[in-house]
Amino acid sequence: MTEQQGLILFHIEPPLIFKLQNQDRVEVWLRSVIKAENHQLDHINYIFCTDKYLHKINMEYLQHDTYTDIITFDNSEEENWIESDIFVSIDRIKENAQNMNIDFYTELHRVLVHGVLHLLGYKDKSHEEAQKMREMEDFYLAKREVS
Repeated sequence: MTEQQGLILFHIEPPLIFKLQNQDRVEVWLRSVIKAENHQLDHINYIFCTDKYLHKINMEYLQHDTYTDIITFDNSEEENWIESDIFVSIDRIKENAQNMNIDFYTELHRVLVHGVLHLLGYKDKSHEEAQKMREMEDFYLAKREVS
């Protein structure tokens, strides 16, 4: 595969009604994260959905009977290339933002970059991995020019 621009697409899974603010700037920011980590972008499909929809995916594909804010499917076939479907629960992000007393878009952007960081090889299963993941989220959130 040769170097190319790649695609970052944002989709809405009905019945959710949602509009991503500053979509172009979010896309530029996420591309900059991928580039900074020396990876190439083929494509990422972000699918914004409800808790119910994401719970069904969590059960069907991961056998996890829990609610979550994000599920990242790495479809890459070549090393250092990004190809993925990332499902994001807007319900969960709203609730998490409210519980943590932070802005909805700050939490949304944290979750969006979290998915990308997984694709870049960062993990969050152990305490140490989760700590490094949070550091990288904070690092890239500080670099965004999106509000």
